Amino acid sequence: NMMFQSYALFPHMSVEKNIAFGLEQDNLPKAEIDTRVQEMLKLVKLEQFARRKPSQLSGGQRQRVALARSLAKRPKVLLLDEPLGALDRKLREETQFELMDIQHTLGLTFLIVTHDQEEAMTVSDRIAVMDRGIIVQVATPAEIYEAPNSRYVADFIGDINIIEGKVVSNQGSAGHSGLIALDCAGLAIAVEQECAAAPGDQVAFAIRPEKVRISLDAPTDGDANVATGEVMDIGYLGDFSVFIVKLADGRVLRAAQANVSRLVERPITFEDKVWLTWSADAGLVLTR
Repeated sequence: NMMFQSYALFPHMSVEKNIAFGLEQDNLPKAEIDTRVQEMLKLVKLEQFARRKPSQLSGGQRQRVALARSLAKRPKVLLLDEPLGALDRKLREETQFELMDIQHTLGLTFLIVTHDQEEAMTVSDRIAVMDRGIIVQVATPAEIYEAPNSRYVADFIGDINIIEGKVVSNQGSAGHSGLIALDCAGLAIAVEQECAAAPGDQVAFAIRPEKVRISLDAPTDGDANVATGEVMDIGYLGDFSVFIVKLADGRVLRAAQANVSRLVERPITFEDKVWLTWSADAGLVLTR
């Protein structure tokens, strides 16, 4: 079955009539229709709204009616086309977990089409990333985020720093993790990874901003990778801050720092000279 992006509810029908519509079209016995409708109303927590019209419901409630109607026929696979696109951010986040609970309760396969990366990461067990109609990687959300298989996937999901470079040496292989030394236009980077790249190969180094530590003081803990630069911009996002740092050669790196302390003024500000550090296993080498 399918749940449409616009929900496609019948405005002249009550909630229970909307849910029953597909069952009535299949000419099921009235007793069975009534039973399934009550099951769906209970599942989506809309028992008290059974006789209301769609116009009397909130956006989140209409979304649940559409979901209940599509589930009432007990499909093995349900296609959801941008199911949360019409909801505001806070309601969308709440509804994501409701969708997950319903899917786990029923044990059905949900195939969700979405352009919202956060939504995809939250609700899915597996993600398929497509590039111009071609699936380029299928994996768990954690694998997609932490181990993308190409520059495209790395750049598509979340925020990431990507630096082009060349392999200097590689102690690892396709089935064995080892230390890879990169020369990224004068910036030496060490990466611990399973990779078959050979010395001289052109590759990209990718690292998420939250894996880059930023400090006003020179590092003393012996991190494998160190860079210095100047803070050009700061984005305060409440739970964390993003620092845009310009290196001496003009390249820009992003570092994200969790705001664990309740401070109005942060110690790092614009034009500060800062140190960026990250461990050898924080980033990865991309060969395509």
